[in-house]
Amino acid sequence: MRKKWLSFLSLAVGTMLLGSLIAGCGGTKADSKDIKIGGNFELTGNTANFGNQTLNGFKLAFKEANAAGGVLGKQINFIVADNKSEPSEATNAITKLITQDKVVAVIAPVTSSNVLATLQIAQDHKIPLLTATGTNPKITVDDNGKVRPYAFRSCFIDPFQGTIMANFATKSMKAKTAAIYIDNSSDYSKGLAKFFEEAFIANGGQVVAKEAFLQKDQDFKSTLTKIKSVNPDVIFIPAYYEEVGKIVKQSRELGITIPLLGTDGWDDPKIVEVAGAASLNNGFFSNHYSPQDTDPNIQKFVAAYKQEYGQNPSALAALGYDGGKMIVDAITRAGSTDPAKIRDALEQTKNLQVSTGILTLDSNHNPVKSAVVIEMKDGKQSFKEKINP
Repeated sequence: MRKKWLSFLSLAVGTMLLGSLIAGCGGTKADSKDIKIGGNFELTGNTANFGNQTLNGFKLAFKEANAAGGVLGKQINFIVADNKSEPSEATNAITKLITQDKVVAVIAPVTSSNVLATLQIAQDHKIPLLTATGTNPKITVDDNGKVRPYAFRSCFIDPFQGTIMANFATKSMKAKTAAIYIDNSSDYSKGLAKFFEEAFIANGGQVVAKEAFLQKDQDFKSTLTKIKSVNPDVIFIPAYYEEVGKIVKQSRELGITIPLLGTDGWDDPKIVEVAGAASLNNGFFSNHYSPQDTDPNIQKFVAAYKQEYGQNPSALAALGYDGGKMIVDAITRAGSTDPAKIRDALEQTKNLQVSTGILTLDSNHNPVKSAVVIEMKDGKQSFKEKINP
């Protein structure tokens, strides 16, 4: 009898322990009334405007999903951390979101350098990571050409953007020579410069000068004077709005009147405050969409964003909104909040209607989509051209 009683007791205790273990591992997630999504954004620091614009786009997408009944019958709980526009802080932020907040997916930072700093942590924990704005090719494909299984994006990549501006320079502007002025502290800037140069030379153009600066520099006149001395047809400046605004202003003060070309890093109202409206005339940059585009889906998004925030959405806000739609769509199709299943669903994203068009991910986890060239006129953006992939 004693042996039977001990056996029964052991079985009962074992069953209780097993039940506790199962509840500890997955019961909380399964029984949760919400879906925790993490957001790792530049809310302060030198790219805070970008971070907040992108965050607003995601917030709108998730608000619409929650208002429509949620996802899988649950509300999205969007937990946001500030990476202070620094790679080390971006690493701290994603670690907290995954290990403490227990999110099932992470929205990556805005800038490529900050995204790159977070990739290994997402991979180690097997949590899908999506950036709406990080355009560096290495975000989704490593140096060995291997696709990063847990990294995705909703924006086009630097080779496409750099090629667009090289083609615009040689074909639309008939430029024969170009100078390239890059931010040497930015992976984003260096990557774009590389692809612009390759495409510009392939088109028969000649790069006559290459100069560099660093983020937070204030005086650019010495290097701009060097560029002016070689008399290029255009200057390509793939950098972020804060420094670009100062460069544009100082270049015009030096009497440089040629076209200044850039990329989506220019897309912020502050560039006009820093540079001055007149200085930006004859300035052109590639972007992900234009609010002036008459596409009904774009106009629907613009109206919703203006109602929510009282202003026109930037391209970064549109990309954030698209990224939010991607996450909602993936969880819906996965039918689960299991990170592995969300990852699989993201990888299979196809013909998804988002604000900027129809989005399909290629085998490298990059979207196939259109781009536009924006012209600056008296401090305002004007739609110039649309380029299809």
